[in-house]
Amino acid sequence: MHRPSPGPDPVTRWRVHGERPLYQSDWLDLKLADVELPSGARFEHHVVRTPRAVAAAVVRVPESGVLLIYRHRFITDSWGWEVPAGGLDPGETPEQAANRETIEEAGWEPGPLRLIGTYFPTSGLCDQAFYVLAATSARHVGDPSSGDETERVAWMAEDEVKELIRRNEIHDGFSLTALLWTFASF
Repeated sequence: MHRPSPGPDPVTRWRVHGERPLYQSDWLDLKLADVELPSGARFEHHVVRTPRAVAAAVVRVPESGVLLIYRHRFITDSWGWEVPAGGLDPGETPEQAANRETIEEAGWEPGPLRLIGTYFPTSGLCDQAFYVLAATSARHVGDPSSGDETERVAWMAEDEVKELIRRNEIHDGFSLTALLWTFASF
């Protein structure tokens, strides 16, 4: 995974003296890190470690628009439009994961995927990295195979997607970042 350089001033870098586990699962590890500030203050800080990064495919096809799925999220008890997204399986590249997730969740296989960028959505708490990928073509390969995740699949014009964003009907942070970043890149 790409990690940004530590920066030009190592004097302001926080030191980590160790971590102790609080909870572990296949999805995440919750730990307490023993950290020391440059001023010498030392304290414990909660850290969420994720064993897998997350990938997304934003598929933009000029004649069809943007591929979105409509789904329910139980944690926030909300419905909304999202880009196909999910975790990387062990040994999988971000491109392979984005391709697999798009097929599973939407029933479309994206054309060649291009990495738009990588970011850490909550870098003050979690080491999870999101890879944003885009394709400008896709072919229909069948119905979504992850029926429990996808309520609807739709192709929408870029203007429609931007209106959904304005109306807060796309409220998933990963989808918002992926869409806005892709719009700015093409």
